[in-house]
Amino acid sequence: MTQRISFGEKVGYGLGDLAANFIFQAMIALVLNFYTDTFGLTAAQAGTLFLVVGMISAVLNPVMGFIADRTNTRWGKFRPWLLWTAVPFGIIGVLTFTTPHIGIGAKLIYAYVTYFLLRLIYTVNNVPYAALTGVMTDDPDERTSIATYRQVFANSAGFIVQSLAIPMRNYFGHGNPANPAKGWQMTMGLFSVLSVLFFVIAFLATKERIQPKPGQKSSVGTDLKDLVKNGPLIALFLVTLFYFIAIVMRGNVMLPFFKYFAGHETLFSWFNGFGLAALLIGVAVSSSLSARIGKRTLFIVSMALVAVLSAVLLFLPATATTLIIGSEILRQFAFGWSGPLLWAMIGDAADYGEWKTGRRATAAVTSAVVFALWAGLALGQAMAGWLLSAYGYVSNAAQSEQSLLGIRLIASVFPALFFAAAAACLFFYPITKELNRKIADDLIARRKTYGTQELPGA
Repeated sequence: MTQRISFGEKVGYGLGDLAANFIFQAMIALVLNFYTDTFGLTAAQAGTLFLVVGMISAVLNPVMGFIADRTNTRWGKFRPWLLWTAVPFGIIGVLTFTTPHIGIGAKLIYAYVTYFLLRLIYTVNNVPYAALTGVMTDDPDERTSIATYRQVFANSAGFIVQSLAIPMRNYFGHGNPANPAKGWQMTMGLFSVLSVLFFVIAFLATKERIQPKPGQKSSVGTDLKDLVKNGPLIALFLVTLFYFIAIVMRGNVMLPFFKYFAGHETLFSWFNGFGLAALLIGVAVSSSLSARIGKRTLFIVSMALVAVLSAVLLFLPATATTLIIGSEILRQFAFGWSGPLLWAMIGDAADYGEWKTGRRATAAVTSAVVFALWAGLALGQAMAGWLLSAYGYVSNAAQSEQSLLGIRLIASVFPALFFAAAAACLFFYPITKELNRKIADDLIARRKTYGTQELPGA
């Protein structure tokens, strides 16, 4: 019998991603602008920072996966990490968006240290959190439902951060002269306090139900061999890499797009507000659509449409505000379908590995995908910074025709190519709707032979 998850537990789990995304969304859409226009780095320096720190921290994700799989407490393997990391997460979130009054060389060191610590604590927190999806239930459709709740909350944080962060920065940093550094610190401080609170609630609300077979023996070497042989995981790894390169590359230039090309920085909030509202609707219908046509098919359709609608932005004039926002509404609606699917498919890939080998390593599978996520973020952020520099971008100044073209290309065609690459990789993901159900049924029958453990909720 499959485990059905209550509404309250799904909401509690989703609050964990609301907490994480108060910081994650800032990294996607705001941190490049913060470092160049407020903190004082050049676009090239910021790009190198993102690549170096991002790739180092990406390597730590598999390490955290192995640690989480081997964690044993009365609360489970994964849930305790939400509690243990909550306060450090909040403190480091504030420090990263703090501008110290020191020389530029010392500032660069400060940026490397705080950004690395932010990525480290995010990894320690988020790998176990993401792994929870795969152990809360053995029903693949229910797993998609859990992931849908998660994405609704994650994108709600995106709506809040990307729509309100700039007005909040301006409010907290108002004065004569204005103090954007103080504005950033206060804004991210508020978001960080909320993150701590919601992580604690997520810990208290959730349960781990799917446990490895009693007496399961495995080593890091065995886990690595299993990962390499897991075909769905390899396909999902590449999908995730291209997916997040596209997201963060585009996200980090939209503020410069409106500030310098469209000529109205305030439109950035409206653009994100309408777009993210459409995204939430797309996320909300994802579960029912995937139940009908399967996760893989829906993911492919989503990526194809998003690629086309991203590229369209290049051909819209600066004055076409309605068309720019309208195209984003359509793009985000289609993009919303994909959000829950990625995280639900991680659990399916873990099931596939258990189905094939008899060994379950949920966090190891999760960490491999999260490694691709962070590598994608590092590469996407670095590409955005380097490309802006190559096209002649200068912060807080009028842009040349060449730099404006660069901003437009980074916001449209370049990410469209990576979204299209993600769609192509999905054709090599072998878990169809029918195979997904067969694997679930086989594993349910198999677990009946040794029983399913449920750990206490608190």
